[in-house]
Amino acid sequence: MQNSSSLSERAAMLDKLRTVMRRERIDAVLIPSADPHLSEYLPGRWKGREWLSGFTGSVGAFIATSDFAGVWTDARYWDQAEVELAGSAVSLMKIPSGASLLYIDWLAANLQSGQTVAVDARVLGLSTARLLADALGARGIKLRTDIDLLDEVWADRPALPAEPVFEHAAPHAVASRADKLAQVRAEMARLGATRHFISTLDDIAWLFNLRGADVNYNPVFLAHALVGLDRATLFVGDNKVPADVEERLRLDGVELASYTQAAAALAALGAGEVLLIDPRRVTAGMRAAVPAGVKVVESINPSTFAKSKKSDDEAVHVRATMEQDGAALCEFFAWLEVRLADKRRGPATEIDIDTHICAARARRPGFISPSFGTIAGFNANGAVMHYRATEQAHAIIEGDGLLLIDSGGQYLGGTTDITRVVPVGTPSTEQKRDFTLVLKGVIALSSAQFPRGTKSPMLDALARAPIWAAGVDYGHGTGHGVGFFLNVHEGPQSISPTTMPEPHTAMEPGMITSVEPGIYRPGRWGIRIENLVLNVAAESTEFGDFLRFETLTLCPIDTRCLDLSLLRPDEIKWLNDYHAQVRARLSPHVDGAAKAWLDERTREV
Repeated sequence: MQNSSSLSERAAMLDKLRTVMRRERIDAVLIPSADPHLSEYLPGRWKGREWLSGFTGSVGAFIATSDFAGVWTDARYWDQAEVELAGSAVSLMKIPSGASLLYIDWLAANLQSGQTVAVDARVLGLSTARLLADALGARGIKLRTDIDLLDEVWADRPALPAEPVFEHAAPHAVASRADKLAQVRAEMARLGATRHFISTLDDIAWLFNLRGADVNYNPVFLAHALVGLDRATLFVGDNKVPADVEERLRLDGVELASYTQAAAALAALGAGEVLLIDPRRVTAGMRAAVPAGVKVVESINPSTFAKSKKSDDEAVHVRATMEQDGAALCEFFAWLEVRLADKRRGPATEIDIDTHICAARARRPGFISPSFGTIAGFNANGAVMHYRATEQAHAIIEGDGLLLIDSGGQYLGGTTDITRVVPVGTPSTEQKRDFTLVLKGVIALSSAQFPRGTKSPMLDALARAPIWAAGVDYGHGTGHGVGFFLNVHEGPQSISPTTMPEPHTAMEPGMITSVEPGIYRPGRWGIRIENLVLNVAAESTEFGDFLRFETLTLCPIDTRCLDLSLLRPDEIKWLNDYHAQVRARLSPHVDGAAKAWLDERTREV
């Protein structure tokens, strides 16, 4: 998991950064894990935190002063960060969640009045910028946002990605671009806005029925959008949109402009315009470009809500995609069992897992790419929540233990994300106990019925209750939203104890969310079972409309890891019913060894 640059190279980079800081009279520099779109997965150009620190996790903030450097990240990445930062001058600063802003408190507490903190406004979220300015201002600390120090110290900084844009077309794109624009404009009108500025890449991809490959694993492209009441402008890299696609955009009232012109377009807005922005999804730099005479309305992007609620027709495509993904996994797991038993070839490795699971998916219709980097962790590595095996550091799979595999795919008809744990050799009594507790958490949440509009964080305790009852907990959220051939992590819903139960987190029909409780024993093993579920109507009573979850993911849960004595009859029934559905849905798509594996692993218990 080591970053490609050596410790000495990173130390030299940090020295160079501090030289520029002294010249500019900057006492601390903050480099968030963000780009101008506040993305989770970043193009190379904005991986400054990773480049300077060596920490490769997807969430973290880097701070450097004249005599200190640290990375703030949450429990999912602590083990990984300790390995990647080992031997360097960069400290690991532990925070409770990826949304935590404790680094702001650290800056306010450790700098003196009159000192200066620098951060590039072009990659600083507006809502975060306001909190930062308030905290520093209260201490008399200056905030400078007009400088990008990385440009001065990163000699071979990557250029902007230049991958082409393509259309997400029918039949998979169920709603037309015109219909989606009309839906957004209706919400603009309700809020009294004449213009709406969007920077989040998945919102833009959804709204314009376009996809790209500028960001690893997420089929999006770098762009901003300015939507008016009858026209829209898409700010995108030159020559990225094919001529035929550009013409179809024009017919829908969408014109193209250079990616670099977005801020200038905001600056050119006239007095009397009313601009809608989402302060959590736009940068401070873009907000600063808006003239004082323009009225600004702040609300969540209408597209964020709209894209989270998959239509019935989209759900049909997702179900079909889950069948293809499940069939690919049957082929993979059938291969894996044979491979692990074949002593003549020597032991398999964690690297083999990624290679073969991606190959199995690639043989399926509609597959585009993995939806994130495969996590394949054997025994102790499975306890590292966001572990990633590399050629330089990976485990051999041999002996007794548990192999955790978290993987997913991007298909034209949907996005998948699944975690399964399989036994290698003979699992121990303790491992079976932990596995069964995790399954009880999956069943408890997957079986829930709840009022429509329930704030998604409130559901988290349902999955944790069986695990808490055993005096155990896990350090990550239970569920995240998932896109439709879009980001594998999508809002606004989040089943997590660290997410505030705000109005925009309400559960609505059509939302797809993961259910993924776990148990992690550092240095020993990790267990996580993950399915995707769809919010569907349950019943209407005098107390209102109720929702339930339809489990979308189709892949056996390995019963060899179970302690059946810990399961109630209703939990055993849930598992058997699930396996019956998996067998029925996947059987038409597999044959030979994959079919035999499916039949064996879905037997009733």
